[in-house]
Amino acid sequence: MRIMISADMEGATGVTWTGDVVPGTEQWQRFRRLFTGDVNACVAGLVAGGADDVLVNEAHSSQRNLLLEDLHTAARLLTGRHKPLSMMQGIDSGVDGVVFLGYHTGAGSAGVLAHTYLENSITGVWLDGVPASEGRLNAALAAEYGVPVLLVTGDDLTCDDAADYAPGATLVAVKECVSRYAAVCLPPAVAFSHITEAATAAMASAGRSGGVVSAHRIEVEFDATHLADAAAVVPTVDLIGTRRVGFDAPSMTEAMKAFKIVTHVAAGAIEGIYG
Repeated sequence: MRIMISADMEGATGVTWTGDVVPGTEQWQRFRRLFTGDVNACVAGLVAGGADDVLVNEAHSSQRNLLLEDLHTAARLLTGRHKPLSMMQGIDSGVDGVVFLGYHTGAGSAGVLAHTYLENSITGVWLDGVPASEGRLNAALAAEYGVPVLLVTGDDLTCDDAADYAPGATLVAVKECVSRYAAVCLPPAVAFSHITEAATAAMASAGRSGGVVSAHRIEVEFDATHLADAAAVVPTVDLIGTRRVGFDAPSMTEAMKAFKIVTHVAAGAIEGIYG
């Protein structure tokens, strides 16, 4: 039984602020340890529930945040950037379930450090007409490979979001959102215990099924017109509003690759503090 963990950082235990997740800061060094603790707690639970192999895919920013030297010995770590499927690299490798660990709500939504891919320049993303967080996008990609979402951890609003896009998943709220930059947080030992218990129970839902490949549409709204103009230069991407672009793809895999290109192009068009 092979399980994949897609590990993001904004939804990790204790994280509430920009400095907690920006590589190189003092607070980032502190929260790398807590982030690794969340992952290890999850791995321990998955193994207790019957997992034979756990692949942890680093999914945050530089994708070099987890402490390999402290990683649970039952896990393997996929670290580093420029992976074709980004946050979901490995979902096509025959895994029997996926965990979304340390996830957050999407751009334009309430939630601790809420965003979708770009930290503050995207104001909304829609998948087939439905507002989409990174979790919703990634769950649709997992479904294409027949891989169930077993467990989602993050703040309470992230769990509410996941209950809609992955109704069969076990949910663990490690903090309660107060604002974008504030939360009521569980002590790490308590959060780790909850994650381990939930991961063990979630293994009952593991098991790959036949995936379904279908066409999808993604629309992205930015906070400035020039970002939409820049993204619309990408072939197949249309400008459908002053700050909004949209594109169609024959599969979720292709949709996510195109979305990755759109966000990279838009990020390259941001000019200093004016965006």
